Amino acid sequence: MLKLSKKADYALMAVNHLARHYGEGACCARDIAQAYGIPAGLLAKVLQRLVRKGLLHSQHGMNGGYTLAKPPLFMSALEVIHAVDGPVMITSCITARGECFQTPLCTVKEPLRRVNERIVNALNSLSIAEINA
Repeated sequence: MLKLSKKADYALMAVNHLARHYGEGACCARDIAQAYGIPAGLLAKVLQRLVRKGLLHSQHGMNGGYTLAKPPLFMSALEVIHAVDGPVMITSCITARGECFQTPLCTVKEPLRRVNERIVNALNSLSIAEINA
C-alpha cells in the first residue's frame, strides 16, 4: 500500500495550520502539536527540517514560532513531502541507479515509472492553499 510517512503527514498538517494563520504572525510548535495530537518532539524535528529546507521561517523569543516562507498558493504538497521524506518513489527501481536483479526481465518498471510521474505531478500541482480550502 502506498502511503505517506508519519513525518510527511505531520508536516502537511503543520503547514496547513500555518496556512490557515498566514499573515497573522507566528504559531508555536506546542500549539500546533496540541491542536492535532502530534508528539511535540517529533513535530519540532519536522518543523526544523522545513526551516532548513526553506519552507518555513522560525522566530525566537516571546512571540516566536513558525511562519510559512511563501504564500500557501505558491507552496506545493510535493515540496513539503520532499522536504521531510526526500523524493517520492513508489518503488526503488524507477530511478536511474535503482536497479534490481529482475531488471532485464522486468515488464513493470516503465509503467510504474509513469505512475510515479503522475503522482509527483499531482502532488506538485496541489498547493497548500488548495489543501486548506
